Amino acid sequence: MSVFGQMLGIIRKDMLLDWRGQRRAASTFLFGAITLLLFSFAVGPDSEALARHSAGYLWLALVLSSTLALNESFRVEIEDDALEGLSLLPVDPRALFYGKAIANVLFLAMLCVPLVPMALVMYSVSMPAGGLGMLALLLLLGIAGLAGPGTLYAAMTARARGRDALLPLLLFPLVIPIVLASVKGTHLVFFGDPMDQLGGWMKLSVAFDVVYWSIGGVLFGKVIDA
Repeated sequence: MSVFGQMLGIIRKDMLLDWRGQRRAASTFLFGAITLLLFSFAVGPDSEALARHSAGYLWLALVLSSTLALNESFRVEIEDDALEGLSLLPVDPRALFYGKAIANVLFLAMLCVPLVPMALVMYSVSMPAGGLGMLALLLLLGIAGLAGPGTLYAAMTARARGRDALLPLLLFPLVIPIVLASVKGTHLVFFGDPMDQLGGWMKLSVAFDVVYWSIGGVLFGKVIDA
């Protein structure tokens, strides 16, 4: 089977597990929704402040939720040493990495479907007409930037005893550039871009994704063999 066929098989397997179990989806959505609600309570009745910082609150909720989702993505593989079994099969490590990473992107994209409208309503944000497509592109680039290195580090920490705490410690410093670009870009989509800065932040997002998705494909084989 080709690398592309192996990758599609891994994506299909992960999506079927998510669909049948639905535990990861429910827990991750609940965590994200509670995070958005807590930010609203922390700011209080100041609707102007809530709207002004809504992009940051939204992305903080997505980043925090992503660590929970990424940790869960390898839970099946570490049960009964299934990850070691996968490494013994004639499966290209690149197919395993890109299959898991794309499945994580799809999962986080589905998480955005309820969380983004919830944030817009909760924080009283009136997005300008025509901004939906640009917002979707920014979300896709941002969650890809979280899922690429996140999948690599989730595999690296999967066997660790404190993996739930270790993954955020490793991942958060690394994803600062993509989170910054996503927050700035989302804010410009919400409130306008009079100085035409959006293109620069999107280029930074694309560059981050290309670098870390390339590195992940190269290093993943060494990570699962370690």
